[in-house]
Parts: sequence; C-alpha cells; structure tokens
Amino acid sequence: MVGIGTLVNASAIIVGGIIGYLFQRIIPMKIQKTVLQAIGLGIIFIGFSGTLSKMLVIKNNAITVIGAIMLVISLAAGTIIGELIDIDAWLNKLGALLAQRFSRGQNSKFSEGFVISTLTVCIGAMAVVGALQDGLNHDPSILFTKSSIDFIIVLLLASSYGIGCSFSAFPVLCFEGGITLLATFIKSFLTADMLTGISLVGNTLIALIGINMLLESKIKIANMLPSLVVVIFYVHFLGL
Repeated sequence: MVGIGTLVNASAIIVGGIIGYLFQRIIPMKIQKTVLQAIGLGIIFIGFSGTLSKMLVIKNNAITVIGAIMLVISLAAGTIIGELIDIDAWLNKLGALLAQRFSRGQNSKFSEGFVISTLTVCIGAMAVVGALQDGLNHDPSILFTKSSIDFIIVLLLASSYGIGCSFSAFPVLCFEGGITLLATFIKSFLTADMLTGISLVGNTLIALIGINMLLESKIKIANMLPSLVVVIFYVHFLGL
C-alpha cells in the first residue's frame, strides 16, 4: 500500500508525543533539560555525519570533497527566500493557533514544541528519500526505520515541551505524503546527484536543529527550508 510508511510515521509521532507528555509530570525539570541537551548533541552528530557521508568521497585512494559550494549557495539562496516568506513566523502562528485550541496555558511552550518537533521529524534525507522510495518502489522500509527514531525523539521532546510535539504528525502527513503522491510525476526529473544534494542540505539543517536544542539558540531554521528546493535547481543546471 503506497503511503503506509507516512501513516506509520505519523502514528509513531502521535503516540510518542502522548507518552512523553504523560511522563512530563514524572520527570523532574532538571532531568528534562539535561536530556533535551543530550538529544540536541546526538542530533548534531546525526546531521554532521549525514552531511559528511555525502560530501567526503574516496577517489584514487584519496579523500575529496564534493558539493561544498553547492551547499553554501543553496543555503544562502534558500534562506533569502525563506526570510522573505518568513516560514518561521507562519509555523509559530500555526503553533499558537493549535495551542489556543488544545493547550491549557503555556501557549509559548506548546508552540515551541510543535515547531522544534516539526523541524526535527520533517527535515532530512530519510523523510525525502523514504517518501520517494515508498512512492516510486512501494518500499516503506526507510520510513519504518524513521518512525522508530521519531517515536523516541518526540517522546523525549514532549517530556520537555508538552503535547504540542504530537501535532508535528500533521506536517509529516502533508510533507511525506505529498512527496509520496507526487513521486510518480518527478521520477523522470530527479537524479542521483539531486538526491545527494538534498541529503547534504537536509542533514546540515538537522545539525542546526541540534545546535538550537543544545545551546538554546534561536536560529530560524524554518526559513532555511527553501534550500531543499533550491539545491534541486542548482544541481540541475550546475551539477554538484
């Protein structure tokens, strides 16, 4: 069944968020903060390792770097577009609206949890490549693996930020589901180099999410999301 990977992923996020919210009243705030920083550190290494795995290539028994200029230009151009649209503000407004409807107080925390969870579970090569594989080859295995990872991450995030983390399942449904449904139309357009470019940019953004969590920074990563589209056109016209 095409799309089953997305449904399982969204379900894992909802369940993980609910369980984490229930544990929120049991786990002391000091432990929640430390665990959140530990998750951030782990996400940084996940992002950097994903980026380096595509950027460092062994040729003729020597390590060479590919895609460095592409990465910088795609991030810069995509961020300009994102700042003009102000995706971060739209995500926060959506989080605030959901908070008013479903949260009893602590609206800011609800919104922050929604945004952080959304960025964490939506960005990255696994979401894009997994959805493409589900749509093109009817193979949801990557998304099944991602579901188990997201379950743990959202559970821990929800223990700090609350029930807002569960609502990141809806952007996942739209993002991964949309890619899966459109996969048949873009099959002839996407190349291996484009997927490599998406992986480079996506995993770099994942690392930034970890930095935000570890250092309590306020980098507007959502405004960098258009970079994932810019990189496709960059590779199409200029290559890696």
